[in-house]
Amino acid sequence: MMNEVMARLVDARGMRCPWPALRLARAMREAEAVLLVADDPNAGREVAALAAEHGWTVVDESADGDERRWRVRR
Repeated sequence: MMNEVMARLVDARGMRCPWPALRLARAMREAEAVLLVADDPNAGREVAALAAEHGWTVVDESADGDERRWRVRR
């Protein structure tokens, strides 16, 4: 099993794009991994684009009702 890096939690529920992606970008300045929680249906597209632009990896993506979670690593 891979070494798990403790992910910084970024709770962006209730925020509309581009705020979840902006919060992710700010957290990734200092963290090796971030767990982003958001409920904006457009957040997935923004997270994928931001990760591709910076060379980050979306390690895991999950959903629970309207809430979605992305684990992003450097």
